[in-house]
Amino acid sequence: MDFPCLWLGLLLPLVAALDFNYHHQEGMEAFLKTVAQNYSSITHLHSIGKSVKGRNLWVLVVGRFPKEHRIGIPEFKYVANMHGDETVGRELLLHLIDYLVTSDGKDPEITNLINSTRIHIMPSMNPDGFEAVKKPDCYYSIGRENYNQYDLNRNFPDAFEYNNVSRQPETVAVMKWLKTETFVLSANLHGGALVASYPFDNGVQATGALYSRSLTPDDDVFQYLAHTYASRNPNMKKGDECKNKMNFPNGVTNGYSWYPLQGGMQDYNYIWAQCFEITLELSCCKYPREEKLPSFWNNNKASLIEYIKQVHLGVKGQVFDQNGNPLPNVIVEVQDRKHICPYRTNKYGEYYLLLLPGSYIINVTVPGHDPHITKVIIPEKSQNFSALKKDILLPFQGQLDSIPVPNPSCPMIPLYRNLPDHSAATKPSLFLFLVSLLHILFK
Repeated sequence: MDFPCLWLGLLLPLVAALDFNYHHQEGMEAFLKTVAQNYSSITHLHSIGKSVKGRNLWVLVVGRFPKEHRIGIPEFKYVANMHGDETVGRELLLHLIDYLVTSDGKDPEITNLINSTRIHIMPSMNPDGFEAVKKPDCYYSIGRENYNQYDLNRNFPDAFEYNNVSRQPETVAVMKWLKTETFVLSANLHGGALVASYPFDNGVQATGALYSRSLTPDDDVFQYLAHTYASRNPNMKKGDECKNKMNFPNGVTNGYSWYPLQGGMQDYNYIWAQCFEITLELSCCKYPREEKLPSFWNNNKASLIEYIKQVHLGVKGQVFDQNGNPLPNVIVEVQDRKHICPYRTNKYGEYYLLLLPGSYIINVTVPGHDPHITKVIIPEKSQNFSALKKDILLPFQGQLDSIPVPNPSCPMIPLYRNLPDHSAATKPSLFLFLVSLLHILFK
């Protein structure tokens, strides 16, 4: 036996170091499959569908239980390359995968993150667009849209106005994917600016549109999430790094304040998938030169990791009947921040509510019964990669088999169209913003 070669093989990493080049579909697939094979205990590679041209929409799951949901383990996701000519996010997610799997068991923070979270990573939602780019440009390239020439970030149902566009295969695949997992937190990665943008992207008078903004009932949490990412990126937090672009104080903006957008993915996630999502614009140039990729990784690495950790904000738990049976489709909402499409428990009776430290009243509602009210206090410091755990026992004599539960899915129509204009979202949020900022600075 050739012992020197054997020892050399043992010393080499399981995956050859990922280079800082642009990886086309073939190279990306080869890397993902190698990771899935060599780190099979903490990864699971699957395709959620195909693009117009038949390319796989790959998702790699990283976690201690990568193949299936586990009670109490929140689901997180990153999605990149919706616009095929915005390329930095695609490469950053490949390097994030490499960093996560090679740090497991070596870096305590990453190991704890993998132990406590299922991290879903989709490097490219628009592989056809990426492959169509022949002449990369900083501002616009053929390939932004999918093969059918649709902008995928204008292709989702919209809660503010009818979006009567032809739903594309990539969009349909993502919408189906969102129904299969209990996603709690997400970000989609773009290019062409340097800012963390939070919902809403579209708006009406009830959400503050008259004030050139459109705010969710969870505006304090969204501002905190956006600041969490931007504050750890040395260029993004300056707010004025991109020439001929808007200045963004502290590298953060409300999406509608920047420009209204119909049919965007982040609003769809928040309203219909119960998933808090922000948009990360990561580069002034949409398709920068390859030699700049290492600096993008260095500037975003800490932000990417810290943002994942925020999936453990707030409170989580299960709702049970008196006999200990988990109850699905039960409405669980915080008083004074009700969602227009109420957040409900999943098929395991689980709920996840992203909340900043403070005291909250939670209303638990089952059709035909009075609301059950419970108080929770979210501590200042999270509990070691876990939200506060609060199971809720409802005083019913048995399961809810005989209770008529309406279709829990909200119709995909403009739900905000007829909302009165006295929404709490239109109220000034300076106090909430300052609380969020102080929480970041002194945590």
